Amino acid sequence: MQDVTDLPFLRTMAAFGGADLYVTEYFRVHIHSRLDPYLLRSITENPTGRPIIAQMIGQDGDELVRTVGELKKHPIAGVDLNLGCPAPVVYRKNAGGGLLRLPEQVDLLLGRLRDACGDLPFTVKTRIGFESAEEFDQLLEIFSKHAIDLLTIHGRTVKERYQTPVHEDRVAQAVKTLPCPVIANGNVVNCQSGLTYLKTTGAAGLMIGRGAIRNPWIFDQLRAAFDEKNIPLVTAKMVMEYIGLLYEETAKEIPEFVESKHVQKMKKYLVYIVQGFHEAFEHEIRRVKTKEEFFATCTRFLDHNDPAPDLPPENSRLFCGFSQFL
Repeated sequence: MQDVTDLPFLRTMAAFGGADLYVTEYFRVHIHSRLDPYLLRSITENPTGRPIIAQMIGQDGDELVRTVGELKKHPIAGVDLNLGCPAPVVYRKNAGGGLLRLPEQVDLLLGRLRDACGDLPFTVKTRIGFESAEEFDQLLEIFSKHAIDLLTIHGRTVKERYQTPVHEDRVAQAVKTLPCPVIANGNVVNCQSGLTYLKTTGAAGLMIGRGAIRNPWIFDQLRAAFDEKNIPLVTAKMVMEYIGLLYEETAKEIPEFVESKHVQKMKKYLVYIVQGFHEAFEHEIRRVKTKEEFFATCTRFLDHNDPAPDLPPENSRLFCGFSQFL
């Protein structure tokens, strides 16, 4: 997730078990672009001990091919093309999810990038369409033409953003149609939702973004479930420790530290983390301005050993429609 799942976030995830495979924030690709030095550090200083795929976003074939060449000089597990970002500032430029409106261009780009990657794995992250899930049939035909090594599907259209249940039937359709592994994404908010998503679609794995910000233990919980072991319990105090570590790791990357700006950065994480706790927690954390106020608010709501809420509220603007998997 852009401007959220950055290098200090990767360091923090690694401290809590972390994922089996990571994808960078996206490298913006255009005629004047060069590899962003900060994003590149997620690759060159990968703190997770796990493979990491470099993600690109753009719509200029020549520049995307050039960028593949630059990325291949670094220790990456593959190159990913983003066809899923639903942010209007992105899709209006026909990048990210906006490319799904141009299937012929998607076809051309996939062919060129497959050739550019050579022996390096080439992966794609997509949504199931721009306006309608009916668009997915044509997209699947295009994906089937190219030797994609891995396809990750966020089971919503671009226009649905994050406000609906996912179209699990479309993910299952891809699993049955494509020769490559398919990864299911969207609405994995706890261990049970992830397990059900896998079962109903037959997907080879899960990609978790927002759910991992809220609960970094989710990967260990899923691994325990796969191994038929007890699911690790998360307490409020553990969430407090997570926030403290994330605060310190993020602060390390600020060259000219300004407390108020850092507190604002932390709010980007906290709006996800607080989901499921008392609604006053989010109300108060959005209004803090200093480190002292920030941690005083966290302490007030988290300094106890009661279990942390397993689920966020389904009517929140950040997590919607996940009851289909419960």
